Amino acid sequence: MAPDATPPHDRAPLRRSEVLCIGEAMVLGAVSDGASLSTAESVRLHVAGAEANVARGLAARGVAVEWWSRLGDDPFGERVLADLTRHGVDHPAVVRDERRPTGVYFKERRGDTTVVRYYRAGSAASVMSVDDLDGLRLGERRLIHLSGISPALSPRCDALVEHILRAPRTAAVSFDVNHRPALWPDTATAAERLRVLADAADVVFVGRDEAERLWGCSDAQGVRAVLPSPRTLVVKDADVDAVALVVSADGTDAVHRVPALAVDVVEPVGAGDAFAAGYLAGWLTEEHPRLSLRSGHLMAAHALRSSADVALAPVEAEFERLRHLDDDEWSALRVADESRPEKAIAR
Repeated sequence: MAPDATPPHDRAPLRRSEVLCIGEAMVLGAVSDGASLSTAESVRLHVAGAEANVARGLAARGVAVEWWSRLGDDPFGERVLADLTRHGVDHPAVVRDERRPTGVYFKERRGDTTVVRYYRAGSAASVMSVDDLDGLRLGERRLIHLSGISPALSPRCDALVEHILRAPRTAAVSFDVNHRPALWPDTATAAERLRVLADAADVVFVGRDEAERLWGCSDAQGVRAVLPSPRTLVVKDADVDAVALVVSADGTDAVHRVPALAVDVVEPVGAGDAFAAGYLAGWLTEEHPRLSLRSGHLMAAHALRSSADVALAPVEAEFERLRHLDDDEWSALRVADESRPEKAIAR
């Protein structure tokens, strides 16, 4: 443990969570009703961060999941931990840093555009390092989830992500490319680094738009040419579809494609994390990739209907019914009202 850090918060015996999500969590201030940050009289506070969003989504699907990072020893850090606890996510090994703050960010809607302003430079999470991994029992996990945000935070964070991907391991590693242009010096640097890291993972998620921005790829097969090594490559094309390329026993890709659901979008941020959680929950039970893709779409659709970065999916029975609809019924679905999860899908 670094000398400037306090002991992990509320340490308790580790429940043997099968999934470990590693990455920064922050507190989000969201302006409602189209107001501007410069004039709004109030904001709603939420907990966000890609890996924490995935952890909460997995917990909602019944997966035993732990989240780890560093947080400031401050009220925002307390808020993060309380939120994760409320959503069923374990966090026994989180390090509280007395010198560095918990990161925060704010977002507002300007027409059809979401404007995000980050205040995360020098955050506690930016000093995550390989030295922190000793107590995380990586060898006991089935899956470790990372994203391309962490390596952009600092050289120490980059080294941590590379170590997890490159060191001998028994756990599978999933990696969401999550390109955040503001965190990188330029697109070329991000493209090469994210390519190297993603190609070392077992399961990779990438948006078609960010793959085109980074590598000039216009479709899933083009992304596969850039990332030949992952056994599962999932390419999400916003409101069009998602494609899973899964290596078969003969070494060729089986291609699975599922159209996205129609959604009346409230807020697009967080939908990719929700999709990853839905897909990974299915992957963990070794179900057919088509069902995992549908799970991802359902989770993403509900995130799109929420002003927070994470939203509840329908109750379990309804979730399973929707996943097993025939293709015509699936295509007729539309997400209607995230405030009532059991009524959230209209036919």
